[in-house]
Amino acid sequence: MDHIRLLIADDDKEIRELIRTYLQRENYQVDTAADGEEALRLCDHHTYNLILLDLMMPKLDGIEVCRRLRQTMNVPIMMLTAKDQEMDKVIGLSIGADDYMTKPFSVHELVARIKAQLRRFMVLGSSENRVPSERSEELLRYKGLIIDIRKYSVKKNGEEVALTAKEFELLKFFASHPEQVFTKTQIFRQVWSSEYLEDDNTVMVHIRRLRLKIESDPSHPSWIQTVWGIGYKFVGEKDES
Repeated sequence: MDHIRLLIADDDKEIRELIRTYLQRENYQVDTAADGEEALRLCDHHTYNLILLDLMMPKLDGIEVCRRLRQTMNVPIMMLTAKDQEMDKVIGLSIGADDYMTKPFSVHELVARIKAQLRRFMVLGSSENRVPSERSEELLRYKGLIIDIRKYSVKKNGEEVALTAKEFELLKFFASHPEQVFTKTQIFRQVWSSEYLEDDNTVMVHIRRLRLKIESDPSHPSWIQTVWGIGYKFVGEKDES
């Protein structure tokens, strides 16, 4: 995996070097930044497969860096947060972060989560090189909503909807299981490929963000509906045309 390039942005030099050491053992190419401005400069000059941002950095914090990066790219973004930064964590997820780790963290778990994000991103990136297929399961059609699994694209009423990789995975999971009710834990295990759900915010924030993009009235969603006391389900009329 020599072609995979990662960016680690954290103002703590010891943490940067620790993470870089472990990732280089996995044969990843790793760049580091000590503040938010340096992270953005590196992103202007290099293409990364994943970016790891600390929330509290000088010059520009991780939230602002994430917000700016999301304006131009869908690369997986993971955030490092402190235990007392609950609201910042929610804000980070709401503006486009795909995952987060709370400090102090297990480096082995962090590497495992990075690998999981990379697997999804590399599949997404290689979709353009696949041989086109007419299999129906690669196209999920509902009235007003078309999900192209091969191209990783979504259209609502004929208009392209820009989703992050995690938002797309979440929508694909729901649309592949219409009318089935899933708890937050079940959703997290399926979409994040992990048994560990630290809190409900990860799932809730991503669903709220997804609703803002695909629902005509996010306050009264028609596709991704809340089943009170249990979780969520996808409701849609299949388009057989």
